[in-house]
Amino acid sequence: KVGFKDLGAGGVACASVELADTAGYGAEIWLDNVHLSMHGLHPSVVLCSETQERFMWVCHPDITDLIIDHYNSTFDMPGVSELARASAIGKIRNDNQYIVHVNGAEIVNAPAPMVTRGFIYDRPVQSPNSVYTEPELPEPEDYNALLLDLLAHENISSRLGVYETYDKQVQGRTIIEPGKADAGVLAPFNDEKYPEEIRHVGIAHATDHNPLYGKIDPYWCGVNAVAEAMRNVAATGATPHAITDCLCFGNPENPEQMWEFAEATRGVADACKGIHLKNNKNYPVPIIAGNVSFYNESKMGAIPPSPIVSCLGRMADVNKAITSGFKEAHSTIILIGERNNELGGSTYYSLFGELGKNIPKPDLAGVEAEIWALTDLIDSGLLRAAHDISDGGIAIALAEMSFENEIGFEIKIEQDMRTDQWLFSQTGGFILEVDNINLPAIISIMSDYGIPVTELGKTTTHQVMVFGSVIHMSLARAKDCWTNGLRDKLK
Repeated sequence: KVGFKDLGAGGVACASVELADTAGYGAEIWLDNVHLSMHGLHPSVVLCSETQERFMWVCHPDITDLIIDHYNSTFDMPGVSELARASAIGKIRNDNQYIVHVNGAEIVNAPAPMVTRGFIYDRPVQSPNSVYTEPELPEPEDYNALLLDLLAHENISSRLGVYETYDKQVQGRTIIEPGKADAGVLAPFNDEKYPEEIRHVGIAHATDHNPLYGKIDPYWCGVNAVAEAMRNVAATGATPHAITDCLCFGNPENPEQMWEFAEATRGVADACKGIHLKNNKNYPVPIIAGNVSFYNESKMGAIPPSPIVSCLGRMADVNKAITSGFKEAHSTIILIGERNNELGGSTYYSLFGELGKNIPKPDLAGVEAEIWALTDLIDSGLLRAAHDISDGGIAIALAEMSFENEIGFEIKIEQDMRTDQWLFSQTGGFILEVDNINLPAIISIMSDYGIPVTELGKTTTHQVMVFGSVIHMSLARAKDCWTNGLRDKLK
């Protein structure tokens, strides 16, 4: 058993004391053994420098030489980069003390828990007096034009212009490239040098956030960021395994902006507490890392509260991972989850310069059940495609599913709310493509989890998308808007 951590904030000091204290121990560090790229550095710099691309191991003495040899000989770090190497720089102590030596002198001696506890700020918080309301928009007359505007919007259109600028197949471990599904999927151990039992293990990764939600309610913005990131990895077949967050906010010395930070982080924490590990249902999905960026502001004011969340999912067999594009004509299209009038912070409202009030407020027990049920279905091979519902609502989710293989569809529109609300509300959920023969099994599994299933319609042999009587459009026209929307704005 080993400990392993990257060196970020606080450098050697932070990594070493956190690794030790997390396990209930102390540590002793010898700064003279820390390899440096320049001479004459003050001990505080050596101890706390945040030079990137460094890692720290805590291991049994029996394998210390093995790990050092792995870096210095097998991968020849000294030969790759001058003065780079792996070195033993300390040891674990049983007395919970954190001690640092340099040139024979002891420069730090403190209880490890006191070091990791850090300073607790008690900054004043003040809820802003902002009052948000739902806009009174007339129902659209031309849904075809509206859908094209949404598909071309920079928050919805294809990110291919970004993806194509970097290598997506490094080391040949990419199973699903960015843009092909709601999350990228890798097979990190697909090589004969790894044990057979882990070669097919897959990981999925997605990052999510909607700053417009943060403007309305930072708490629910945090909740939605977690739920959306987890839904995205689940749509490939992976179960959420851990998250990390990137918390970007304004000035914490401003009571209102400090309140935004407190509320958003509370939302992230509550969401993780409310969604548990599928293979260990007594434990919530852990937040294993993160960073905070304050003072993001300009003369125009502070940025919206921005809790950005990345989720890592795991699947036992990466070969079972699925993408979001429709695969065949005559498949059944089903909707997972209920629809609510939750257009606050939506791309639809932004077309009219409106923000709204009713942002999605996901029921965390329901999100957990949907994720567990969906991953059961994918693991059982019962689905052809899956896509989560987020920006742009059901309408955009279905359109995006049709573009990959240019397969059309025809669906009915539920009439328990206004048509634009049903089409574009950003209430979370999933759209699934299924073989008709598998539909009874899917409904049965979803029923076991208490999840409503709605049959929306079918994929077709015609390259046309049909939403009831309100939208009838060629895939070619819609795909062109979606493909070039962001690319045109970046020119």
